[in-house]
Amino acid sequence: MQIAVVGASGRTGRELVRVLAAAGHDVVAVVRDPSRLAGPAGTPGEPGEVRVAEATDVAALAAAFEGVDAVASCLGPVPGESPHVLRDGITGVIAAMERAGVRRLVAISASGWLVDGDDPLSRYVAKPILRRALAAVNADLEAMEQVIRASHVDWTIMRPPRLQDRPGTGRYQARRDGNVRWGYTIARPDLALAMRDALADRSAVGQAISVAA
Repeated sequence: MQIAVVGASGRTGRELVRVLAAAGHDVVAVVRDPSRLAGPAGTPGEPGEVRVAEATDVAALAAAFEGVDAVASCLGPVPGESPHVLRDGITGVIAAMERAGVRRLVAISASGWLVDGDDPLSRYVAKPILRRALAAVNADLEAMEQVIRASHVDWTIMRPPRLQDRPGTGRYQARRDGNVRWGYTIARPDLALAMRDALADRSAVGQAISVAA
């Protein structure tokens, strides 16, 4: 498949580009600042092509999505930017997909704002504290998911817990009816593996999938 990775210069985006390229996919890195991508295009683990677009620039995104089979969104909250960056970003991505005729979307959300399936420690101790501390981010995540669910694309939402910058294990746990119990973290490379697998899994369409180490 030819897959466009939005936010390819971020920490998770870089891992997803590497994982997809290693699996033989033709990767299009969609970034707003190409200088943040490491290494020249075409080297191992790098995208086959780099296309420049802001997440809210529908015309530029539609041009970047021309000819691709699927879109993977690695958008995340950015300190100092709009509190609605995720909602607005995914709105632009979906509008551009519809304009370019692309149907498949896998997008990163988070499991921290939900408690379905959680163990008692998370549900009653940790998350009530985090819910207050991360109220704005959680509201944006919820709004983003609402936009995705209301769309007409073939979507999958990925819900990881706390992301860690460490080597991957090459495996992950996944659950579709709630969060992974006792799953508090996941390495970014393992989240990338889960996204790669979801992109090729038709049974994942219309599903929110929680993943953890």
